[in-house]
Amino acid sequence: MQAVRNARPLHESTQWETSALDLDAYLARIDYRGPLTPSLETLKTLQQAHLAAVPFENLEIVTGGEIRIDLDSLQDKLVRRRRGGYCHEHNTLFATVLDRLGFEVAGRNARILMGQEERVVTPLGHTMLVVTVGGHDWLVDVGVGNVGPREPIRLETDREVSHGPWEYRLERSPLGYWLLRHKYLGEWFNLYQFSDETNYRADSAEYNYLASHHPESPFVRRIVAQHNGAEVRLALTDLELKVFRPGQAPELQRIEAAALPDVLRQRFGLALMPEQERALLRRAEMLVETTTEGEQLGT
Repeated sequence: MQAVRNARPLHESTQWETSALDLDAYLARIDYRGPLTPSLETLKTLQQAHLAAVPFENLEIVTGGEIRIDLDSLQDKLVRRRRGGYCHEHNTLFATVLDRLGFEVAGRNARILMGQEERVVTPLGHTMLVVTVGGHDWLVDVGVGNVGPREPIRLETDREVSHGPWEYRLERSPLGYWLLRHKYLGEWFNLYQFSDETNYRADSAEYNYLASHHPESPFVRRIVAQHNGAEVRLALTDLELKVFRPGQAPELQRIEAAALPDVLRQRFGLALMPEQERALLRRAEMLVETTTEGEQLGT
């Protein structure tokens, strides 16, 4: 009889930090009172509740803070301080919640396209999830700003779905990746593409560092806040707020620098600490000065 080899313990990065999760605090944060059985319906309603409650934002970066994606930091920021975050934060926290509830969940890393052709090879850098439910794999993403899916999408070629008024399509790109597309004003808009290779927490930590420190990162260069709503979607970039409604061109609103903290509170539910608010206002005022100088120079 052949001896059974002792299995090596999995590296901590291959597992979610489930034991340290305060599930009750998270559920209260997203105002979720539904079932917790690991079913497709539970997954769908949890995803929608998370998107409704927790905005997408980079304000920690632009006010001089540090983004960390260990569970203690995520719970402190997104749950206790009721802030938002970007993909590495959202999806790492959401995966930990799903794992606690008994879902089979794995990380993936995508190549963001945001309108570029699918033949363009952009760098890896977007954390997302694949969840197995009912014998099928489902794309799940609560961290792709105001354009992402609001429900799980079954991993199946040429799959078209409607999430309320928002439409998505999953297909295979010419490069052999899964390609997620979003219908915008009647045209299919490429969001990102990804492979079946697992992405671990250590990978997301590296991508998180680049996203929050690289000088060319949009999260370093700009003020960003977004909300993925059921009927209305919001995207704040520096001092411009775009309001998206199904089938309509976005409504553009320009914001005065001094009004920015109020806009973040009222439209995104984001309240900053006083020192962060002061840092944000300095950043906003610099944007105004730069714009004014450019207009005077005719640039």
